Amino acid sequence: MPSIISAAEVTDSMAIHPGYGFLAENGDFAEQVEESGYSFIGPKSETIKLMGNKINAKDAVKEVEINCIPGSDNALDEDMDKIYQLADEIGYPVLIKAAAGGGGKGMRIAHTKASLQHTIDITKAESKSAFGDDTIFMEKLLEEPRHIEFQVLADQHGNAVCLGDRDCSMQRNHQKIIEEAPAPKIPKEKREEMIEKCVSFCKHIGYQSAGTLEFLYENNEFYFIEMNTRLQVEHPVTEMITGIDIVKEQIKVAMGLPLSIKQEDIIQRGHAIECRINAEDSKTFIPSPGKVSLWHPPGGPGIRIDSHLYTGYEVPPYYDSMIAKVIAQANTRESAITRMGIALSEMIVEGIETNLELQIEIMQHNAFKRGGTDIHYLEKRLGL
Repeated sequence: MPSIISAAEVTDSMAIHPGYGFLAENGDFAEQVEESGYSFIGPKSETIKLMGNKINAKDAVKEVEINCIPGSDNALDEDMDKIYQLADEIGYPVLIKAAAGGGGKGMRIAHTKASLQHTIDITKAESKSAFGDDTIFMEKLLEEPRHIEFQVLADQHGNAVCLGDRDCSMQRNHQKIIEEAPAPKIPKEKREEMIEKCVSFCKHIGYQSAGTLEFLYENNEFYFIEMNTRLQVEHPVTEMITGIDIVKEQIKVAMGLPLSIKQEDIIQRGHAIECRINAEDSKTFIPSPGKVSLWHPPGGPGIRIDSHLYTGYEVPPYYDSMIAKVIAQANTRESAITRMGIALSEMIVEGIETNLELQIEIMQHNAFKRGGTDIHYLEKRLGL
């Protein structure tokens, strides 16, 4: 944090955009940026802190009648008798989650009463290590849900819009691998209902900047899981189908300008898919840092590449393994899948291992082509 603020001083900057890493959702960092006299290109620090605690976030969304997954209303204490009773009432399996968690970290499943104590201990330790906070809570584990999220934008003048939804169900170990917009097989009436609720919630808490409300979707019901008070890795798929530059809107909001769009202005065109290219083995998922000996990105109509790679780049071992995002947009979902398959086949990354082979394989899966796979699909397919 001090290094970034020092960099702003040296470069005589006026504002700091936190990207979409851990600092983007760190309320203390946002507060330090504000106190140092810079504009933080994101929500207010108090909003980040409110939504960063998942227990507080669940309380907040309930005020606008958004459903939450059945579970503990408060943090779990040390009374295991009460915890066992709650788990019995909810029904196994249950999910133990870090209140300060995010990015797929701080979540463990307890399938039986015998494993519950151990699961709690591990989750608390992981949460303390990753987030500096060992507060945990319990939720019912939905068996076959999809992961659907809604992109929102709000300004400092009380205006808020929802740019639609994304399907992020293609995951491994709670980490997203493929995202698409709009989410397939969501009834129009249900989608419109959730868009309205997401906009109402943003206005209710006085939200500012870009954000995402994330849900699990099962049996035509949405259950809130968290709000990401930042730009999402997968924001390009929404940009591709709406034509709205989300980062540009973030900057304008930080300048105090009103949103340049109203809800009735938002028109979605076609379908977009994003594949995350990671520096890891396609089969073992072992990270693969090292020197990129050759980098050739694909191109063509409807293809967008977001990457910092170049031939000779050294992939470090210290950070997230994502090295590129390939986004394909077309008039239909079927055409977007075809276009993505061609783009992936044309991409060349030599010198390190990547998950490119896995992404090409997924584009050929009949289940993915049909759409609507749940969050467990990929791990079951891979036998993990």
